[in-house]
Amino acid sequence: MSRPDDAPETSGRRDDADPPISLLIVDDHPVVRDGLSSMFTRDPEFEVLGEASDGAEAVRLARSLAPDVILMDLRMPGMDGVTAITELARQGIAARVLVLTTYNTDSHVLPAIEAGATGYLLKDAPRAELVRAVRAAAQGQSVLAPSVAARLMSRFRAPGTAGPLSRRELEVLELVAAGTTNREAAARLFITEATVKTHLLNIYAKLGVGDRAAAVAEAFNRGLLTPGPPGQRP
Repeated sequence: MSRPDDAPETSGRRDDADPPISLLIVDDHPVVRDGLSSMFTRDPEFEVLGEASDGAEAVRLARSLAPDVILMDLRMPGMDGVTAITELARQGIAARVLVLTTYNTDSHVLPAIEAGATGYLLKDAPRAELVRAVRAAAQGQSVLAPSVAARLMSRFRAPGTAGPLSRRELEVLELVAAGTTNREAAARLFITEATVKTHLLNIYAKLGVGDRAAAVAEAFNRGLLTPGPPGQRP
């Protein structure tokens, strides 16, 4: 990740009366943790509650410290980042997860987003971009590195070529077919509304459709969905 500038980031700063955005920093490299912690500690808009060196420690600290945002590396010894994100969602921990990694391949991006990550940045992101991303993540907004966004859009522009629906995508589609809103689906699946929207984009690309109604109809045509309560897949 590029070194932080000396000048404080002010663009888009929240009101001074707002409490600071609390952070948990998760990375197996002490130098990276120290650099991120130093950068955010210098800014009164943020508060670093703790640091973790692997996913299991991140889940424990997130449960006890209740941070607003978790900066999560992906490749770590023991419990990796995707597994930790999945476990955070399973336990209903409300912290937003912003992935910060060096990897932007499909095999890293898609599992992280599917697990419930709010955003995905690369470690070479400029300081200002990282600060903006943390602010946005704290508000539940999806934030993607440009290369990651381009990768997802390329999948969307190539209908029917992205492979079968994942288990999570089928769960989202079942809830959509049952009439739930994105917000309701997010609550049911313990993920963010932004993540639900990302899943829907992937579903549209894989089924070669452009909206929710067409996705549901095509899923019934393909036998991916059957009449009945959500959860009763063929």
